[in-house]
Amino acid sequence: MHSLAIEAQRLGWKVTGSDDEIYEPSRTRLANHGLLPAYQGWNPAAISDEIDLVVLGMHAKADNPELAAAKRLGLKICSYPQFVFELAQDMQRVVVAGSHGKTTITSMIMHVLKAAGRKFNYLVGATVEGFDNPIRLDADAPVIVIEGDEYFASCQDEHPKFLSYKHHIAVISGIAWDHINVFPTLNSYVRQFDHLADASPKGGALIFNDDDPIVSVICNKERPDVTPTPYKAHPHVYEGGKTYLVDKEGHRYEVSFFGDHNMSNIQAAKEATALLGIQEAEFYAAVQTFKGAAKRLERLHVAGPVVYRDFAHAPSKVRATVEAVAQKHAGKAAVGVLELHTFSSLNPDYIAQYKGSLDALPTAAIYLDADVLQKKGKGLTADAALASFGKQGLVVLSNADELKAFYTQHAHSDVWLWMSSGHLGGLDIASLYN
Repeated sequence: MHSLAIEAQRLGWKVTGSDDEIYEPSRTRLANHGLLPAYQGWNPAAISDEIDLVVLGMHAKADNPELAAAKRLGLKICSYPQFVFELAQDMQRVVVAGSHGKTTITSMIMHVLKAAGRKFNYLVGATVEGFDNPIRLDADAPVIVIEGDEYFASCQDEHPKFLSYKHHIAVISGIAWDHINVFPTLNSYVRQFDHLADASPKGGALIFNDDDPIVSVICNKERPDVTPTPYKAHPHVYEGGKTYLVDKEGHRYEVSFFGDHNMSNIQAAKEATALLGIQEAEFYAAVQTFKGAAKRLERLHVAGPVVYRDFAHAPSKVRATVEAVAQKHAGKAAVGVLELHTFSSLNPDYIAQYKGSLDALPTAAIYLDADVLQKKGKGLTADAALASFGKQGLVVLSNADELKAFYTQHAHSDVWLWMSSGHLGGLDIASLYN
């Protein structure tokens, strides 16, 4: 939402906004653009008939007093995916979806298109090197690449965001149950991706991970005049601590990313960019300079050990990230910290999905912020969370001081992996190592 506000201002809109909590980096970025609200919270008096459009974030509740004021005045109200679609409806729309990998695939496509000198718009859920804002909505771009989330668009639109964009090309990277607060069963969750595949238009394309059994069942259904494009992990080798993609002729291309999940992600990006007219030579030249998206197995340049920061929070994401790091640094003393922060991860009925996800790390801890646990936990206890992972030696940490103490205890370790979609108690990870 804050990135959309910045982009709307760049496009010439007069933008104001509100929220009850504003975290970094949103706070600093909004302040740098003169968009930081003067107060936190809701002020219905700020809603007037001078407003042309109210864009409703997905976390705003139905009883929000500013939303009520906007309704009383009869203002136009839409979700942010609806707003994006209105500006992008004359463009070719590529929507990247999936329980995991969608940010990385979207970032890879963006990087390749930019390297090839193409004009395009984009919406991605992370900071990507070479792009000053995660959203671009120029009126003259022929193509837009969108990271499509399965979460509801808003309290007024209980459809997954990815359906709002009305794709021409869809990518589905993988399906693993998430968002239990919205989708209480695996079937209800999977059904959303079935809807996405069914929404593919005549003449459209469906690119999908054929190694994922649920995705394969959904996307191999017969859909008239829709081009199915199954993919598997890109051929690759690990040699001398480096990763190489291998093309059909056996040529090697060194890349900075690693892990089997990223080999799958890069193949998805290759299939998507091919449909957008990118030749293989252009693709391989571009991917060699791809540095990744922020907090997606992002290597921090700090003194001492190898340190990674990752947004992983759902079980499938955690497992893929942990196994990638363990594979790359086999035989090294590796430590991982996972913050449980989302509604799903703190739900006693869901947390068993994490069983075994940290097993590939010799040493690990989970971080449970006491305030977040009280707000979102639905009765989850630290002991129950610990038992759910089934990992010998796993410990629970509950504040920044305990995180620092855990780091000190294992400061001699060769590799560190910090996984969080939250805030780690406000801890500045890099400061531990410098």
